[in-house]
Amino acid sequence: MITRRTALMGVALSAVAPIASGITVASADSESMTPIGEKVDLSKVARKKVKLVPPPFVHEHNQVAKDPPSIVEFELLIVEKEHEIDDEGTMLQGMTFDGSIPGPLMVVHEGDYVELTLINPPENQMQHNIDFHAATGGLGGGALTLVNPGEKTVLRFKADRPGTFVYHCAPGGPMIPWHVVSGMSGAIMVLPREGLKDDKGQPVSYDKVFYIGENDFYIPRDANGNFKRFEDVGSSYGETLEVMNGLIPTHVVFNGKAGALTGDNALTANVGDRVLIVHSQANRDTRPHLIGGHGDLVWETGKFNNPPQRDNETWFIRGGSAGAALYTFRQPGVYAYVNHNLIEAVNLGATAHFVVEGDWNNDLMAQVVAPSPYGEDVSAIYKSKKALP
Repeated sequence: MITRRTALMGVALSAVAPIASGITVASADSESMTPIGEKVDLSKVARKKVKLVPPPFVHEHNQVAKDPPSIVEFELLIVEKEHEIDDEGTMLQGMTFDGSIPGPLMVVHEGDYVELTLINPPENQMQHNIDFHAATGGLGGGALTLVNPGEKTVLRFKADRPGTFVYHCAPGGPMIPWHVVSGMSGAIMVLPREGLKDDKGQPVSYDKVFYIGENDFYIPRDANGNFKRFEDVGSSYGETLEVMNGLIPTHVVFNGKAGALTGDNALTANVGDRVLIVHSQANRDTRPHLIGGHGDLVWETGKFNNPPQRDNETWFIRGGSAGAALYTFRQPGVYAYVNHNLIEAVNLGATAHFVVEGDWNNDLMAQVVAPSPYGEDVSAIYKSKKALP
């Protein structure tokens, strides 16, 4: 069992590293650091405070920047709490950004400054930090943001390359994978200032955007094979680590729970809507597929300086990255959006639904003959032991 005391001593990043000759130096046994450099005067840069919203939804934003680069202020509250991950009542001792799995999607434009206030309330047990894959230096901010329970910190970085990127907690050593698979990841989208472009360099926009964060969970079982429930996050560590090290997840889900984006929580659109889907996986490779649709434009690696691929049936999201796909819905109906490891989609939970309203187009698809009795006698085939000659 890991206690609050041991969690705060020696399992995460160590204290401030030494500085020599005015240059920031990290010691060999430490990932933390104190940055030393000339101050940058941003006093004349406009500030904009943004209120984040829980996934799959995304806060309001302009697709094309209307103003010069600004300092965009976000706030994330770290919440350690139990989290139900399926309809059978299986509980994860979760660690989260803003109480949601995944954490909220942040949207800025290339050249903006991201200024994040990260808060670790005194009610928590663990040290936490944040590593932005979009940021440059200091372990993506992880070396500068380590906060104990009851502390807060503010990090600023320049969003100097456009794309979709993962962020996650990375407090050091074995704490890193545990915090990630306990729910501590999210994504940030850095839009080009002039907006997205297609593979021919022409401007392209979206009518709706949804953020789908995929998570793999590792829940220990008791002697009877039932999933275990723990008193607090610290007490779950030892047995969870054993399951994690087996590399076989018990659950693979979208947005924190099997069925989180189906039924009453299904994503909605209309025929003709151009929908951008941002998909992240902070730990494992995955392969999104929209059943009955396609990726009209797919930024598989999520980086908008690269031209998108066209007409993908399935695309690949590398572990530790976020990608984006744009699709214009052309038929009404229920579309399953899945991880196309179908075992993980169907049996472990990685499925979402889009419910699309509109008129059916028989030119794209038609039921020529409805299901009806088949009258020919083919019994001879089944009297032999082999279907093939």
